[in-house]
Amino acid sequence: MAKTYDKPLYGLWAGLFLVLLGGSCRTLSPLTPPAETVRGKFAVPEDILPQWQPFAPSLSPGIDYFEGTIQKPKLRFWALRVDVTEPALRIVVSAKEAPPGEAAEGTMDGSIPSTKITSFVRRYDCLAGINANPFSPVSGKEGEDRTIVGLTVSQGIVVALPHPPFDGLVFYDDRKAAIVNQGALSEAQLQTIRNGVGGFYAVLRGGAVLEGAFTRGNARHPRSGVGVSADGGMLYLLVIDGRQLGSIGATEAEVGMILQKLGAADGLNLDGGGSTALALKFPDGKVRAVNTPIHKLIPGNERGVATCLGIALNRE
Repeated sequence: MAKTYDKPLYGLWAGLFLVLLGGSCRTLSPLTPPAETVRGKFAVPEDILPQWQPFAPSLSPGIDYFEGTIQKPKLRFWALRVDVTEPALRIVVSAKEAPPGEAAEGTMDGSIPSTKITSFVRRYDCLAGINANPFSPVSGKEGEDRTIVGLTVSQGIVVALPHPPFDGLVFYDDRKAAIVNQGALSEAQLQTIRNGVGGFYAVLRGGAVLEGAFTRGNARHPRSGVGVSADGGMLYLLVIDGRQLGSIGATEAEVGMILQKLGAADGLNLDGGGSTALALKFPDGKVRAVNTPIHKLIPGNERGVATCLGIALNRE
């Protein structure tokens, strides 16, 4: 099964693209003025010391924001820390709409219309959203059918079944989160999941970067990742830009290292490459991606992905 990572071009054309991409990074602050976003600068991933700031505190408690740069390797990353036990917040996973007159009950067919992350955040009235599962086929269009690879559960409805041997992120009725192996989920366990998304492989477990994250290769890509605290009460969302002069892309092991330094005990590598995007709803009501999505090597070009994971206000 092919990953949705799209292979970077090499040679002369790659060089020309990279020159164009070098100046594509944007500086956007989700914090209410006059506060200024602290952008950490670190020599290597092991040096990361996050300086969390409240994310748009006038909108919601329980969400903190941090962004940073690393010199070796040259990387730019953006992260959210979310208290998933905060009653004012809720988890959102995109789901396939039921046909008119039919109830959205039971296991769905494992497909979903494609959406850009910014569109997902607007549609579901989220404060933040990140891409999740691998999928096929790949394109930049919205509204096309996407076959989801791996576990997807939305409000107790199983949209797509687990895909061994990949891992996933799940949320239970007690609001706690966990990273689990999809192949180890029994049918009974599947019924206890309130929301869930699949990824590729876990990169962090018990506070230690997993050996598999090092042995699966050192390919550098834009990356999306999620992490959870040891008690399952804190969720970490992470995106790392790639295929740019300002940020060359991370390995799986580096995703684990950064999640570890942000405070996660367990971490998961989600779909990446041109799918990588973290969109936020800013205090002015506008929704923008804080990183630079790069579908088809075009800076700022969002891909039409499958499932998305969002954080929204609990309006119940």
